[in-house]
Order: sequence, then C-alpha cells, then structure tokens
Amino acid sequence: MSDTLDWNAQTIAAFRANEGRVGGNFEGAPMVLVHHRGRNSRREYVNPMMYLPHDTEPDIIYVFATKAGAPSNPDWYYNLTAAGEGSVEVGTETYRVTVHELTGAERDRVYTEQALRYPGFGEYARLTAGVRTIPVLELARA
Repeated sequence: MSDTLDWNAQTIAAFRANEGRVGGNFEGAPMVLVHHRGRNSRREYVNPMMYLPHDTEPDIIYVFATKAGAPSNPDWYYNLTAAGEGSVEVGTETYRVTVHELTGAERDRVYTEQALRYPGFGEYARLTAGVRTIPVLELARA
C-alpha cells in the first residue's frame, strides 16, 4: 500500500471511530470524507480532507484541491468536477452533494480565508505559483 493510501485509510478509520474528528496534524481542524466515483473506472473512492464551512449556509462547504502543493491537481478533483456530484461524511452524517467550482474573486476570497485559518494552505499556494491555481470546490447538500 502506498504511503498516501495508508495515510488515507488511517485517517478515514480515525474519522469514523471519533465521530468526524482526527488527531495528529489535523487535530481540531474541520474534516470531511468526500466520496466520488472514478470518471473512467467508476470505482468508488473516499478521500479525507479539510474543509471550510460557508459563512452563513450550513449546507455548503468548500474543499481545496491542493495535493499538498504538487504541480498537478489531485484525481478526486477531476472525478468530482466530471460528475458534478458526490457525497460527504461530516461528523456522523452522510449526504449527497452537488459540486460547483469557484472562479475569480470568489475563489480567491474563499482560498484566502482558508489560508488565514490554516497557514499550510498559503504554503501550498506558494509552491504552485506560476504552475497552477489551486481549485476550490463548493459542495452543497443536494
């Protein structure tokens, strides 16, 4: 099992065992498990990630395709945007979501807020500067 798959499996297990909370580097951070289907394989995948809640709408969250500052977008980003839908586990609740990619000033505002709250996101943006703009996806309860 690759390091990433092993980390994902451990994080997913901790998330489910602790009602949506995980420890380590993500202690206290808002975490979500995002379910999506491979755009070619149709296989179901689950990815743990941090999210930013919407300011006023409890049924909207934002996720960030940082891939830890890698030069390419993560596969889950392509799967979600191709499907336009998926599902999430937040705490002990699982529900369907629609997917909308933010652009322009709206994307920049949301990403900046996440980087202010969690400086690692600022580092990811620095690593990808001039290579790619990190996508921000809005996941809204369907």
